[in-house]
Amino acid sequence: MAKLYFRYGAMNSGKSTALMQVAHNYEERGMRVLVLKPSVDTKGGDKLVSRLGVTRKVDLSVPREMDVLEAVRAESARAPLACVLADESQFFTPEQAEQLFMVTVELNIPVICYGLRTDFSLQGFPGSTRLLELAHAIEEMKTICTCGRKAICNARKVNGEFVFEGAQVAIDQENSVEYQSLCPQCYFSVRRAFYEKKRAKQT
Repeated sequence: MAKLYFRYGAMNSGKSTALMQVAHNYEERGMRVLVLKPSVDTKGGDKLVSRLGVTRKVDLSVPREMDVLEAVRAESARAPLACVLADESQFFTPEQAEQLFMVTVELNIPVICYGLRTDFSLQGFPGSTRLLELAHAIEEMKTICTCGRKAICNARKVNGEFVFEGAQVAIDQENSVEYQSLCPQCYFSVRRAFYEKKRAKQT
């Protein structure tokens, strides 16, 4: 029976690199994979980009209105698929997460999703929450904070400064937006400093 796997981790835990390695392993054995990415993630354009410098073209960019089950069904009818691999899965809608689950049920094709569990304010992404509810197997990909502890939090920086307010998704803006994985101790330390600085400005 095909299964849905959700492999989550903080920023820089090697999710995209792992996805590309899995794709390579299948293709090295002559098997076809389908690599998906939500279109809301404009980083890298039509490519997956690993921080190690490895890139791979996405087979299907997925807008929010797309029925992923039907898209995979059409692809598998064109040529058999050994596996569906999805990067940045936190950006799928809950309905699309359910459709990925149904790919395993109706089409008997395994699906491996890689993504974040929570955003920069420690709130769950709707897509990730649904994947956590439905996945046959959930695996954590680990990384470390700058202090050496295990990092599970994703902190947002705008123009080099940590921020803890704003929209959940902020990939492309006029300002420079980046993310840093932190342990809980460091995360709450910089968050406390952010709000202390904000209060000081208001007084």
